[in-house]
Amino acid sequence: MTGSENGSYYITTPIYYVNDKPHIGHAYTTLACDVLARFKRLDGYDVKFLTGTDEHGQKVETSAEKAGIDPQTFTDQVSQNFRDLTKTCNYSNDDFIRTTEDRHKKACQKLWQVLEDKGFIYLGSYAGWYAVRDEAFYTETELTKNADGKRIAPTGAEVEWVEEPSYFFKLSAFEDELLALYENDPSFVGPDSRRNEVISFVKGGLRDLSVSRTTFNWGVQVPGNDDHIMYVWLDALTNYLTAVGYPDESATEYKNFWPADLHMVGKDILRFHAIYWPAFLMAADLPLPKRIFAHGWWTNEGQKISKSVGNVIDPNALIEEYGLDQVRYFMMREVPFGKDGDYSKQAMISRMNGDLANDIGNLAQRVLSMVFKNCEGKIPEHGDFTDADKELLDSVTALHDKLRNDFDKQSFHRGLESVWNVISAANKYVDEQAPWTLKKTDLARMGTVLYVLTETIRQIAILLQPVMPESMETMLNQLNLPADARTFSDLKIALSTGVEIDKPQGVFPRYIEEEGA
Repeated sequence: MTGSENGSYYITTPIYYVNDKPHIGHAYTTLACDVLARFKRLDGYDVKFLTGTDEHGQKVETSAEKAGIDPQTFTDQVSQNFRDLTKTCNYSNDDFIRTTEDRHKKACQKLWQVLEDKGFIYLGSYAGWYAVRDEAFYTETELTKNADGKRIAPTGAEVEWVEEPSYFFKLSAFEDELLALYENDPSFVGPDSRRNEVISFVKGGLRDLSVSRTTFNWGVQVPGNDDHIMYVWLDALTNYLTAVGYPDESATEYKNFWPADLHMVGKDILRFHAIYWPAFLMAADLPLPKRIFAHGWWTNEGQKISKSVGNVIDPNALIEEYGLDQVRYFMMREVPFGKDGDYSKQAMISRMNGDLANDIGNLAQRVLSMVFKNCEGKIPEHGDFTDADKELLDSVTALHDKLRNDFDKQSFHRGLESVWNVISAANKYVDEQAPWTLKKTDLARMGTVLYVLTETIRQIAILLQPVMPESMETMLNQLNLPADARTFSDLKIALSTGVEIDKPQGVFPRYIEEEGA
């Protein structure tokens, strides 16, 4: 089934900066968006899922110089690493945007022109502290000094004093309007702890924002003044509009998908998305996105991740070691989404061997093996359902609404916890009903028990497709479930009896740690 009986859904990752290789943080953000995009498609939505790369700015120009190549060649190479990651991690993005594309330059220059025509951009001069790494300006009160006496931004980046002509956006004009937005729509920024930080920052007072630079050339030129390059955030944030056809507001994608349903970001760039971006849109009289959610950061075995320490987690290495769907499940299940979390090898192995191999893997393997061996390899007929049967079936039927509610709040771990509660109940049901004993005493009852369990497995596998698409495809294939019968609307259609199934194979092997590893 395709179509959009539930309407459209537009979800975006931030566009990733191309001065380095992708790491677990990039994989994490995009995975969360992929899970939601897949969920919404299965739930009957017309989905647009966007990711891409941010390729302008002083940092990129400097990195290209160090590499001894021109900025465009540099960004072509590094952007490809992020595009490759989408394939490695099996992301289902519909578009991949690069800020060096012509479509994006046109969108940026049009938005700039609108803001200038409406009186929200003016030419002045800038003097202040600037962090090249963050592409952000900071006030004196935000800075600290390190052991060398150098001023440091809250992110840990060194700042430098910058004086140059600059265009400014009248951000200060939007204080009241932004605070009213946060108050009238509490779900606009999530989670609540981050929303409170944003409100506190705006209440502290907003200064007009420098939106152009003259000290480097790698960026989108300001319309009518070639000496100025657009400041990276006005350039970067516009990508969300570019991808749906802006400035053509009559474009089909723009009409279908704007405003965006969800901008997913890391907590370090929330301010730009929750303050600057809505202010730009308000100034341009454009609709605001419906929600911005900021997730936390990962540590590695309890240590903060940093290149200098050498403990950066490469998602490609994780996948090679543990398997793609195992990594996808771990990242969505291990940590309450929105909070910081710790990656550890033992936690990964525990999830693989406990949740996956022992719980869902063992449930599917032993149930389908009994069906294959004792029911002529066919989904068995069933009699009347007992209270125990109904209890299990009702619990699995209730999962769809629970998952939808939790995923709409980006509470992935909670949704998955609900699924595993049902998996545990199903494993308990197997032990209590003992179909191997019923085989000797009551074949009809054995068939009913195995039907209930097979139906439970079918619904769980359909629901887990967004998180572990390849593994759940394998599980559903073992039921010989037609490819067009795997959406969430199919959950309501009971499993057909008499269908031949394939001899089951284990979907989640146990992870055996090699000695000395």
